[in-house]
Amino acid sequence: MPIVAGREYRQMITPLTAANQQSQKRLNSDYYVEGFATTFDTPYLMYEVDGVKYYEVIDRHALDEADLSDVIFQYNHAGMVYARNKMAKNKPPSLLLEAQESGFFVAADLGLTTDAKRIFEGIDSGLIHKMSWAFVVAPGGDSYDAATHTRRIFKIKKVYDVSAVSFPANDDTDITARSFFDGVIEKEKRETLARKAKILALKLNLEV
Repeated sequence: MPIVAGREYRQMITPLTAANQQSQKRLNSDYYVEGFATTFDTPYLMYEVDGVKYYEVIDRHALDEADLSDVIFQYNHAGMVYARNKMAKNKPPSLLLEAQESGFFVAADLGLTTDAKRIFEGIDSGLIHKMSWAFVVAPGGDSYDAATHTRRIFKIKKVYDVSAVSFPANDDTDITARSFFDGVIEKEKRETLARKAKILALKLNLEV
C-alpha cells in the first residue's frame, strides 16, 4: 500500500459492506458499497508498548472545517479511481461522505467497469472487507492526555481518499501516526526513568 508522507492512514472501524438489492435499486447502482470511516468521541486502541495502551479518539466536530472537496475511492490507496465526490463532465458525484452523529459515513457507487465488478464481488463475498482512509491533521488540531495515554484529534485539515484494502494500515506503514506516538512513548519513558532515579537518590540519602 503506497504511503504518502504527512498523511495519516486509519483502518475503518466497521467492515466495508455491499448494499442489498433494495439499496442498489434505489440508487440505480449495481455496485454500491458503504461503511463508516471512523466513529466519533469513542477512543480506539492504536498501540500497546510495554503493557501501556495508547489510544486515539476523533472528535465529533473534527471534520467541521475539513477540506472534503475532492475525495476519491480506490483500492489499496493507489491505481484506478472507482468513485469520487467531485462532479466530472456534468456527471453527479459517485461518492457520498457525511459526518453523522455516530461517525463519518462513506457510500460509493463503484461504476460499471470490469474492475468495479471485480472489486465489488470481492467485497460482496467477504474476501475484501477492510477499509482505510487517508487524512491530514490541521496544525494544532490534536492534543495528548498523558494520564489516559489518549490522543484526541479535534481538527482535520483534509481528507484525501477512502480505500478498500487487502491489509489495513498498521504500525509499520502508518508513518505519521507512528512518529507521533513514538515521540510520546519515548518522552514518557524518559520521564519514568527520571522519576525512578530521583526516588533512588532519595532512598540512598535517607540510608546514609
